Amino acid sequence: MAFDVLIKGARIFPGDGPALHADVGVAGDRIVAVEYSLPGNAAEVIDATGLMLCPGFIDMHAHTALESFRDPRLEPKVAQGFTTELINPDGLAPAPVADGGRRERQAYLRPLEGPGPERWRWSTFAEYLDALDDTRPATTLVPSIGHNAVRDLVMGGADRRPDREEIRAMREEVRLGLQAGARTLSFGLIYMPGAFSETEELVELAEEAAPFGAPLVPHVRTEADGVLGAVGEMIDVARRSGAPLHLSHLKAIGNAELVESLLALIDEASADVDITFDQYPYGAGSTVLSSLLPPWAQAGGSSDTLRRLEDASQREAMARDVERGLPNWDNSYRACGPANIVIIHAPRPQAETVGRSLAEVGEERGCDPFVAALDLLKESELDVAMIHHYAAEEAVRTVFRHPLQLVGSDGIFGDRPHPRLYGTAARALGRYALKEELIPAEEAVARLTSRAADRIGLSDRGRIEEGLRADLVLLDPERFIDTATYDDPKQVPTGVERVIVAGRTVWLGTTEHTGELPGGVVREPLPVR
Repeated sequence: MAFDVLIKGARIFPGDGPALHADVGVAGDRIVAVEYSLPGNAAEVIDATGLMLCPGFIDMHAHTALESFRDPRLEPKVAQGFTTELINPDGLAPAPVADGGRRERQAYLRPLEGPGPERWRWSTFAEYLDALDDTRPATTLVPSIGHNAVRDLVMGGADRRPDREEIRAMREEVRLGLQAGARTLSFGLIYMPGAFSETEELVELAEEAAPFGAPLVPHVRTEADGVLGAVGEMIDVARRSGAPLHLSHLKAIGNAELVESLLALIDEASADVDITFDQYPYGAGSTVLSSLLPPWAQAGGSSDTLRRLEDASQREAMARDVERGLPNWDNSYRACGPANIVIIHAPRPQAETVGRSLAEVGEERGCDPFVAALDLLKESELDVAMIHHYAAEEAVRTVFRHPLQLVGSDGIFGDRPHPRLYGTAARALGRYALKEELIPAEEAVARLTSRAADRIGLSDRGRIEEGLRADLVLLDPERFIDTATYDDPKQVPTGVERVIVAGRTVWLGTTEHTGELPGGVVREPLPVR
């Protein structure tokens, strides 16, 4: 046989079974042969003796909705072995968007997704996917339809229940998104305007996802002391709608004692709900600094929030609510404390605060740390992102060991990102599985590949099998480990010998992107059941 690429002598982790020794032949964008001592000619022969060969990794929570417009190489992702990414998580997406709402949406998404192109030339979800596909990303981007984007299109930033016509319009937008290729329906119940929705609204929209078998992918209302009730709400939504449920970045902020109860709740629900979750293997999260504000302070959109930040009485009310808490609110400032909240992105001249905690910023400015946060948001027009440290490593490892766990980086691109942007896959497989043996290597590979592919209906990848897409990661198991840290986050993992997307090498072990851009956007919709 003639191959474009022949990988010889690797220990193959096929994605859904035990490791085996075999050769793999690739022709075009497909795996065409998997055999021991494979005969044949090849344009390129790779001696993989002593290395492990895995299917390309799948990132189940990726903030890559706009990054490819800036740099389609997506180096932090391919350098750790991610070849497919599920985008538009947390209910947040650049589309659908009203003609008059692009500026507000762009401002709100900037700290999480980047600005994207200077001018957004789309309105509908399908138009956005066309524009994204034209960037020719190195990875395959799998879209979600975001509830917050849909609600914003139909209702703006209103803090109220939708009427029946608005529900009908939102259901129609969710349906159009799924028909355009979205594989999940994402919710962000700490972000605007999704935080204003009630359970019945979620159920109505979930009923559109159910016929497609599209999972509901929520950032629940709170991941702090009320996390059991917040997860329970989404279990109820899945149960009532009939849609599968995939919980985003499962954790308990500031209360490790809740972790076992949280996992027990998921185990109990799994008896009658199709449920999984993803996790980034770190004890700190990262999001927009504006998420520290009470939900009412963010009503109406970015411009209304900025007006409130100019009002002394409104600022005092925000501080009171942070101190006292509000029902069903993810009060991260109080749960983590200002010493554990670190600025990782701010524009000039506020960029001097990057790398400092809110406690340090407050001390330098001679004010209370929460007042410093309000001032930063006002001065930057909300364009500030943070890391918040909330859990010890043992709590992270406890969640990681659970059999329903999948892997999502939740990586946010930026000048000083969370280390998960560069290190998630290597930390999960290299550190936790290969080095610490928290779970078997075969199990870790399955979570990163076949189970993730199955969860979002990608039948053409996730396994090393003849006829499937040639997305492959070649690793040195002795060296594969994360090197990114909070102080020095832009460090690619060691031990990645080669990453192949659709049969083309995009990353070599010399920490070099080849310039190949073989990815794209998944556009084929899930079949209606």
